[in-house]
Amino acid sequence: MNNPCRFSLVLLQFICQQDSTTSNKLMNTGRSRRSVKKKPPIPYSRKPDHLSFEEWQIGLRNQFALTQKFKIKNIGDHPVYSDFEVANRENDRSYRVALRSRNIGFNFCNCPDFRLNSLGTCKHVEGVLHLLQKNRKYRKLLETEYVRPYSSITLRYGAERRVILRIGAAGGSKIKALAAPFFDRNMILKEDAIERFEEFLEKARRIDPQFRCYPDALNFVISEREKRKRIAHIDKKYSEGKESKTLDSIVKTSLYPYQKEAVLAAVKAGRYLIADDMGLGKTIQAVAVAELMKKELGIESVLIVCPTSLKYQWKTEIEKFTSRGAQVVEGLRPQRDTQYRAGGFYKIASYNSATRDIDLIHRCHYDLIVLDEAQRIKNWKTQTAQTIKRLESPYALVLTGTPLENRLEELHSLVEFVDPYKLGLLARFLYRHQVTDAGGKVTGYKNLNQIGESISSICIRRTKKEVLKELPERIDKTIMVDVTPEQMEIHNEHYETVSRLVRKWRRSGFLSESDRQRLMISLNSMRMVSNSTYILDQESRHDTKIGELMGILDDLFASGGEKIVIFSQWERMTRLISQELDRRSVAYQNLHGGVPSAKRKELLNRFRTDPECRVFLSTDAGGVGLNLQHASYLFNMDCPWNPAVLEQRIGRVHRLGQERPVTITYFISKGTIEERMLSLLQFKKDLFKGVLDGGEDQVFMGESRMNRFMKSVEELTRDPQPPPALAEEGEVEPPRETLMAGEPSEEYAKNPSRGTRLPGGKDSIGDLLETGMSFLGKIGNIFSEPGSANRLIDSWIEKDSSTGKTYLKIPVEKEESLRKAANALGNLLQSFVK
Repeated sequence: MNNPCRFSLVLLQFICQQDSTTSNKLMNTGRSRRSVKKKPPIPYSRKPDHLSFEEWQIGLRNQFALTQKFKIKNIGDHPVYSDFEVANRENDRSYRVALRSRNIGFNFCNCPDFRLNSLGTCKHVEGVLHLLQKNRKYRKLLETEYVRPYSSITLRYGAERRVILRIGAAGGSKIKALAAPFFDRNMILKEDAIERFEEFLEKARRIDPQFRCYPDALNFVISEREKRKRIAHIDKKYSEGKESKTLDSIVKTSLYPYQKEAVLAAVKAGRYLIADDMGLGKTIQAVAVAELMKKELGIESVLIVCPTSLKYQWKTEIEKFTSRGAQVVEGLRPQRDTQYRAGGFYKIASYNSATRDIDLIHRCHYDLIVLDEAQRIKNWKTQTAQTIKRLESPYALVLTGTPLENRLEELHSLVEFVDPYKLGLLARFLYRHQVTDAGGKVTGYKNLNQIGESISSICIRRTKKEVLKELPERIDKTIMVDVTPEQMEIHNEHYETVSRLVRKWRRSGFLSESDRQRLMISLNSMRMVSNSTYILDQESRHDTKIGELMGILDDLFASGGEKIVIFSQWERMTRLISQELDRRSVAYQNLHGGVPSAKRKELLNRFRTDPECRVFLSTDAGGVGLNLQHASYLFNMDCPWNPAVLEQRIGRVHRLGQERPVTITYFISKGTIEERMLSLLQFKKDLFKGVLDGGEDQVFMGESRMNRFMKSVEELTRDPQPPPALAEEGEVEPPRETLMAGEPSEEYAKNPSRGTRLPGGKDSIGDLLETGMSFLGKIGNIFSEPGSANRLIDSWIEKDSSTGKTYLKIPVEKEESLRKAANALGNLLQSFVK
């Protein structure tokens, strides 16, 4: 031990397959390790009841180590208690492991997982230990506790990182006495000692020349000191905070107080997330942050990463609000390489380019990286997210109006780029905030407000309601449109496919991958044909929405010069609208995914500046980042699955700079999947509010995501309720200010005596029988669910308290409807008797 010799060991490959016939050596997840024979594998997706969270996660890393192809090399001066280089053959990444003990908590690895998980181990540490334990000689050395001859400064990772002093054998008593003014009794560096850290290092090295301070600990101390200095400087220079007038000279416009608040907070934090509601001016805030950092912190380069459609808009905004130019990065890779390295303060690249060019970007060493519409990295599993989050810079700014759309993992992924330690290990984060059933399936979320509080130092979010009370009125209007028989026939064909798959899921609780694909294809086909048959086949054209739209547009064209924006998810739908506009000789611009990014700026400029250009057509390629506040009318030809996408559309028009009331119109096809979608997806909104907007602290789903989705699909495919009754003078306006549009069908107009007809040509008696079968089917579905029969019977039963008799009570919407139904049934029975 005291006379170590240099030892080099190379392990070319080791891998053990996990199955029921393989005997694995699993660690005892306490303070020591011992072999366990034939222990069943630890599940990845669910914590076993007999393990704590830490034991579960440590056990998983132990298992991962057994299945990895590692190349391990001893690069230190001891056979086991040494430094090791661990390379993964599958991804060519290597990390350094410092092995100091066979127990948890005393070793180190410079991999990201070790820094984040707060477990004291990782798969690389476990891999080294597994390798050494396979050799009898090294296993015996591991059983001898290592006594560190030197003292050292290390960094303890976690939500709050701490600088730790570990005292070795050489000069230990003197080092301990020296540490008293700098470290507490747990040998954690005191807050007030950060400024005097060099003094301790110099004195400690005089006592022990072998004294070590590891780079990550030193870098942490330096970054903390810089942060304190930065905050003190900004607080002194802009002592009035968001009321400071000197901030108005940063950019060529007057910032709102709430914008100044975010700018100052972002500069002081260094790395920050601005999650303001759409339309509150996140772009100008980002430009102001960059300009203030240039002025006060001396940064020299900024890289803005944004969707392709927004590159030239960023360039326009920068040149409008500053005295600087901006380089848009595009073209072939050699061109992009030259553009990255060229002089200039601002560089603008798309997410696609940045993902491909990460090596080129690393060579440029940008001071500030801005991620716009950062929901592009919300899914941590995607290649884009994984690559973008490897971008390195001292300062970072993340912009998004929708930091959380569907799952908590999305917010965690965004925050991880800003500060990977703030929310810590994803598994621990989900364990704290997810509610699961006995099978490990997610059924809800808890303690949501804690998340908002924990990230408040690096994140700010304001809604329009909070900060723009003078924003012009927003008027939402829904227009229900009849569909043609041809549309309904195709819609119902796909409806039957979806219904069969729902029944299959109801029976077995499972759908194969091919069934899921058919389900999604049919659901999307139902949505497409609700707009027009042309979207599906490009040969026929049966639709009514476009006629309704053009009727409204003709009135708007005749009444004044209002600008109009029209959104559809389907490019073919905007193509049909453009044909109608061409017939009317109405100038317009059409943005879709096929429009090159270089031409998008020209489209926007013409729409804004040309009074003859009245209409801006766009797919959801233009749903993010575009400034269209010159328009005061927005028409949604269809509604996306995700309500956040819909709000992104609206935020393009109803935003900062809008001076007129904005009318938002939704076209919904009656009796189709679109009508059912109006009442779904509320859970996602509740989840968002709970985390960021101070809403409910707990949100429950009740079932797994797949089951919940299937429940939603089942609800979408239930037989629709009868349409609202028609009054003698015309149509009755339905609840929630829904505007009914369209006349009774042509078939009905020809022969009204036959009653309302469903697709397929059935008459009123057929309709009655079909409705009856549908009713029986629903009853069957109700009784198939445990306990539902009793609940249904209880709702129908009423007991007279005076007589004690029991009566059957079935609620009806209108008494007159019941009388008509009884008369119709009586007439029908009489016809059978005759």
